[in-house]
Amino acid sequence: MSGRVLRAQLSLRCCGTTAPERTAGPCWQLYIIVPGLVSEWPVFTWPTGPDVPSREDRAAALASLGFTFTDGAEWEWSEDSGPPYHPHPVRVALIAATKVQPVSGGAG
Repeated sequence: MSGRVLRAQLSLRCCGTTAPERTAGPCWQLYIIVPGLVSEWPVFTWPTGPDVPSREDRAAALASLGFTFTDGAEWEWSEDSGPPYHPHPVRVALIAATKVQPVSGGAG
């Protein structure tokens, strides 16, 4: 994948997550969208909590996965509503995305 521009997404998992490990409540997850199965996407999960990870925290998470921002990359935020099948009232879901690339010699 060297030299390829990929997309990283950041989202708050309102009810926790089961992958790569189970969390008991809301947590932020950053994942890299790569060709292949979703189960093979590189994922970083912050500890349970609703606080948005800082830009520095997101950069460190990307680095731990073997990726870095492309030149001039900015986070683009969007809002959506959570799915109606969740066991709580529908609420706003924040999703952010940016362009990334594998670090030379990195895990990407």
